[in-house]
Amino acid sequence: MENILSINLETQTAPTIQEVRGRDYIEYGTEDWKNLYPQFLIDLYYNSSTHAAIVNQTAEMIAGEDLVAKEEDAINLETYVKFKKFLRHANSKESLHQVIKKIAFDFKLQGAYAIHVIYNRERTEIVELYHVPVERVRAGRPNELGQIDTYFISADWANTRTNKPYPVAAFNVNDRTSGSQLLYTGAYSPNMDVYHTPDYIAGCNWALVDQRVAEFQLSNINSGFSSSFMISFANGVPTLEERRQIEQSLTEKFTGAENAGKFILTFSDDKTRTPEITAITPSDLDKQFLALQELLVSNICAAHRITSKTLMGIDTANGFSSNADELINAANFYQNTVVRGFQLNILNTLQTIFSVNNIDLPVEFVQLKPITVQFDSKTIREVMTIDEIRSDLGLEPLEQDEDTVEQDVKLSKAGMVDGQPVFTTIEEAEAHAKTLGCEGYHEHDLEGKTVYMACEGHTEATELESFIEEFGEDISEDWELLEEEIVDGEHQDFDFENELNNIANDKTELASTGTARPNARSKQDGTNKSDNEFYKVRYVYTKDNFLSQEGSTRDFCNIMMSAKKVYRKEDIIQMGSRAVNAGWGPRGAATYSIWLYKGGGNCHHFWLRQIYKTSLRGAKSNIKPSEAISYTKALSEGFTAERNDKLVARPPKRMKNNGFLKPR
Repeated sequence: MENILSINLETQTAPTIQEVRGRDYIEYGTEDWKNLYPQFLIDLYYNSSTHAAIVNQTAEMIAGEDLVAKEEDAINLETYVKFKKFLRHANSKESLHQVIKKIAFDFKLQGAYAIHVIYNRERTEIVELYHVPVERVRAGRPNELGQIDTYFISADWANTRTNKPYPVAAFNVNDRTSGSQLLYTGAYSPNMDVYHTPDYIAGCNWALVDQRVAEFQLSNINSGFSSSFMISFANGVPTLEERRQIEQSLTEKFTGAENAGKFILTFSDDKTRTPEITAITPSDLDKQFLALQELLVSNICAAHRITSKTLMGIDTANGFSSNADELINAANFYQNTVVRGFQLNILNTLQTIFSVNNIDLPVEFVQLKPITVQFDSKTIREVMTIDEIRSDLGLEPLEQDEDTVEQDVKLSKAGMVDGQPVFTTIEEAEAHAKTLGCEGYHEHDLEGKTVYMACEGHTEATELESFIEEFGEDISEDWELLEEEIVDGEHQDFDFENELNNIANDKTELASTGTARPNARSKQDGTNKSDNEFYKVRYVYTKDNFLSQEGSTRDFCNIMMSAKKVYRKEDIIQMGSRAVNAGWGPRGAATYSIWLYKGGGNCHHFWLRQIYKTSLRGAKSNIKPSEAISYTKALSEGFTAERNDKLVARPPKRMKNNGFLKPR
């Protein structure tokens, strides 16, 4: 048996995971990845397409759409405001959900995550949270109680001379000596004391095979396809040590995916002693490759606890599954058995952080899944229209609403003049006048023909033009635009501008006293006579460009967009009592809430909030405008009035029934 030597030309094994105590910190990973095991996991992610797809999709599912408070109506308003402030600004550049998305990715890929916690000057509250990539973190040596007091951070642990590790205090709410701390945590990992391993660790070897198969195929394409070989030497039987040296030499020189397709040169002074190289060419190599590909994909999925490859966007031998119910069951199983565990861990960590700021409220993730994952297809079809289902999935309707087209035609029998419909007969104009709350008609010339408009006076008929002229504003250069965003969650009865200025007056040390009233309309609007810093909040009519742009734009919307004016909220509310877009109210009424429903059913527009600030003279501010704005946003969403103002942020096209009372 000593004359038979087995040569394994390509062996792939993941590095051994070990915690090795160094001088200052505990090394993580040995062998070829000395203290670089997290980097090995990153390398594996970049080189295995199947593995990367699962990591990406799972991380998205963990992060969900957002983080929300449970039972909002029962929450203390002050607590809710603090929570909303955290949601909007985890740090100076990111929202909390943006940080959570990075945390979720690290948690899935590395089995752990790290958060840099920043306290205020008094150490009474946490003011900022930053994500720290796990691969940059190493644990310091434990104290006598086995606890980690310090972590070390380096931009590149492969080159610590250039990227010298620096210490950061471990997160400890009872010891806030340091103004910044590092919170490092993850799921339990057996045989590990300080570090955490990913849940798919048993599948790392299969991910490596996936990587090597890809490299092998690429090398074959670049170098020419090659078979395996048997090498026979005819110059006698060498010693065992000599055979091992020959094996090592051949292995180093000719094995590995990068050497596929290379050839061997031999030199000999005797033909009988020339090595014999015999090609071994399997007749079904293509079938073997496909079988290997299917095997490694299945094993990678098994390591990740995936029951449906389609759920991860991975094609199967039979193509993507068309069985919706099967996919729904797979999604629910994965959500409850895998994703939920990750989310609970993150929620527990956030609860600990929130408790420092006295934010005691239950929070949960908004799941990243359409309604079609919650119910079976039969149930969905019983309660939803096809277009409603498509809207929930983020798809466009199959066809334009016929009733909307008919109504547009009905209001435009002969054309439009100054944004109002004109008719070919007096009877039609008088009938339309009743819907506007006026009487009679008046004439216009349209392309050389006499047409008829509702109402005896033109001003009565063109309520929208009159409104824009009376209430539309142009912002002067004296005002600086601080922020602009969708009006999401602002309640109809909440005076955003007044509350914002109250906060500014309360929190700002002013050189002179007085209350700013930017809502007061005068020729001097924009002049800060009292030297107070105050804010002006206005709203602009804006189009949702992510909706399909097919079809014509309604005249109301054309006029509002072309006017390029901004409006006070109270004036927009008042607009709802005037016939500025007659016929689009409930059952064809002349008036309706323009604040909520904009141009009516199927409209593509929404209100955009703009916040302006005057120049500050002679005042020492102790509150940043961004802080005042964030606080006011939270107040506006926690306002105790009727909770229907989420509609303000939505174009009617995105509402239930496309903004109509009943399905169409």
